[in-house]
Amino acid sequence: MSDWQRLSRRMLLIHPVQEIPRALPALLGVALAGSRSGNGGLWALVGVGIAVGLGMMRWFTTTYRVTEDRVEVRQGLFRRRLLAVSRDRIRTVDVTAHAFHRLLGVTRVTIGTGRSDREGGGSVRLDGLDARVAARLRDDLLHRTPAPAPSAAPAPATPPTEIARLDSRWVRYGPFTLSGVVAVGVVAGFAANFINEANLDPRQYGVLRDAADQVRDAPLVLAIVEVLVVAMVVVAIASTVGYVLAFWGFRLTRDPRGTLHVTRGLLTTRATTIEERRLHGVEISEPLLLRAVRGARCIAIATGLRVGRGAERGGSLLLPPAPVAEARRVGAAIVRATAPLECPLASHGPRARTRRFTRALMGWAALVVVVAAASALFGWPGWPWQAALALLPFALALAADRYRSLGHAVSGDRLVARAGSLVRRRSVLAHDGIIGWNITRTLFQRRAGLTTLTATTAAGHQHYDVQDVALAEALRVAEAATPGLLTPFLETGAARRAA
Repeated sequence: MSDWQRLSRRMLLIHPVQEIPRALPALLGVALAGSRSGNGGLWALVGVGIAVGLGMMRWFTTTYRVTEDRVEVRQGLFRRRLLAVSRDRIRTVDVTAHAFHRLLGVTRVTIGTGRSDREGGGSVRLDGLDARVAARLRDDLLHRTPAPAPSAAPAPATPPTEIARLDSRWVRYGPFTLSGVVAVGVVAGFAANFINEANLDPRQYGVLRDAADQVRDAPLVLAIVEVLVVAMVVVAIASTVGYVLAFWGFRLTRDPRGTLHVTRGLLTTRATTIEERRLHGVEISEPLLLRAVRGARCIAIATGLRVGRGAERGGSLLLPPAPVAEARRVGAAIVRATAPLECPLASHGPRARTRRFTRALMGWAALVVVVAAASALFGWPGWPWQAALALLPFALALAADRYRSLGHAVSGDRLVARAGSLVRRRSVLAHDGIIGWNITRTLFQRRAGLTTLTATTAAGHQHYDVQDVALAEALRVAEAATPGLLTPFLETGAARRAA
């Protein structure tokens, strides 16, 4: 496929539809400006025509080709751009199909190059290819093999091994992900703006009027509780719907040619392929609410995944919210070892516990002082600082949980580090994925005799911390994980102290 190719002709129907929502603010402005002269409808039609024309122009101005060593994309009319990706830099291939794409049998292919979003992107997108062409392209980019000799019989294809599949019972974890908060907030904001612009009065409608009267007539505490309960129910429903839409049909498989393949989605399907040689570990993530119902997610620690956008959007999610035992099983299957996911972790000792409680109490005390001062200076009622005083048990509980979450271990060829309370993370990182160490000590850590050991890597979040350990223990862990890496620095430091 060394000749320049065009995208599927069916994108002539999709590109204009995609362009109109993007141009909606401009179209509304044109319609409002034209309405002053009595030609608002005409100007709106002209604007829609321009948007449709620009959408169609995207197809005419976009071409691509795949050579033996590169993938190239040319696009743009007034500003012509050429994007080129070396094939040996390709880390992932992400195939996504929205509802309209699926209806017309096309997909969007995103080729990851190993750079995170924080570095400015680094991916090439082909929107859209015929579904069969996309499947062949993905297979060619990640599973390219030498052509067999003419006399050799083709080797039988080995089917992929299934590691995990969605269990419908996992949907019960949807409400505890709080993924619906953003959606509810966006809808609420849009509705409020629409009501304001249209000069509508919600009290004109029976149900809304009754609800408003109920909240207005109820005591303040009861009104707050009612609003919170309704908000929690709405968010739970939205989160459950979001879970089903995002993860329905989830399947994780391992291809014998050295890749992991994740497929998921109900209306919008997504297929992500990850090279195992770029995979340096896994992370078991347990957000607080999900942990309360014994749930967790499994996330890949790999180069080339867009961690800047989060695990789900970035493509690093290996298992959606599911029972924590299932997350550990999948993690063990990915790293081909059970011990790093199940081994006991070393405690960080009483000094780390004291540091956790000290930080929590200092934060609580600062909040109380600020609220009390605001009440005295600005005439606030007394209940805000009294409520802040009542937060003391929560601060102490948070400190205790943060200490219980601390732990580390060196298990076989893996570094294991765990920390966090609102989101507890157990990171399992391969020793050969560690490219360096950082040892940091703040003023308060030095006074407590503690340090934070950070393993730097090109994968995942690019740094994984062993928080608040003794310096001798940090050096022992670093030496056990990467023997000899810190020796020159330790010898230099010893020589300086001797001099």
